[in-house]
Amino acid sequence: MEFENLLRLVDCVAASGLDSFYYEQNETKIKLKKGAGAAASPKAGIPDVVRKEAAVQEQPEIRPEKASGPVTQIKSPLVGVFYEAPGEDAQPFVSVGDRVKKGQVLGIIEAMKLMNEIESECDGIVKEISVKNGEAVEYGQTLFVLE
Repeated sequence: MEFENLLRLVDCVAASGLDSFYYEQNETKIKLKKGAGAAASPKAGIPDVVRKEAAVQEQPEIRPEKASGPVTQIKSPLVGVFYEAPGEDAQPFVSVGDRVKKGQVLGIIEAMKLMNEIESECDGIVKEISVKNGEAVEYGQTLFVLE
């Protein structure tokens, strides 16, 4: 496993609610475990370079002021990096104001070099895109708000 991928893995585990994590592939074995001291400081024992990258930003609660219909929040099903388009030069999957159908791809989250499509859970109109292209996202973080 490349060093950069190892740092990303440590980052993901440190930012999650997991107490331990075990990974094995071929001759590579990785075991990560948070100790009792980690509960008070989730980043304890992690190198500064990883701690800097693992900084979690608080997400404000989203409350649309003028919602004419029910609001649905599309949340991240995993930890990874969010992409709004299938490629660097491609158009975004959706923009604010677009009408979307249930099952339509809204974005992609890359996790461990796998691209995971994020699909709409319902028909609606995109009222807000809560994350920026290339931004790290956490499990359960709101990505889109649909009306």
